[in-house]
Amino acid sequence: MASTGRRGPYFCGIDAAMDVVSGKWKSLILWELQAHGRRRFAELRRGLPGVSEKMLAQHLREMEEDALVHREVYGEVPPRVEYSLTEHGVTLNAALESLAGWGSARIERIGAERLHAGAEPDAGAPGGGAAPRAGARRGGGAATAAPVR
Repeated sequence: MASTGRRGPYFCGIDAAMDVVSGKWKSLILWELQAHGRRRFAELRRGLPGVSEKMLAQHLREMEEDALVHREVYGEVPPRVEYSLTEHGVTLNAALESLAGWGSARIERIGAERLHAGAEPDAGAPGGGAAPRAGARRGGGAATAAPVR
């Protein structure tokens, strides 16, 4: 497989970590797989409204190269492919939990609307937030956040 991303040299650990999770959808793919375990491509796409098929496929390939996601191909007709977190992906999700907590505090601080407002917290989602609902929109909603000062 061809290498994607920088792959070093790195200035520090955060530089190396951000290289792996760069891209709008990677952390959300990690979250979706944490919350639901194994997912087929179409299930991931439904769970991440707004992601294009091309972008999801690209991010999944990169995450597989980075050993965050396992891709299992079943020898069936029609073919079935499932994605799940590797142990490395699980440890990255654990590392992202404090960032998710920081982000939740930021949402509260700036008065931004949560897309999963009213949903029960999901212990499987990093930061204790609710897992994304099928059909829920990400960003671009009617409510706008107050400017950060």
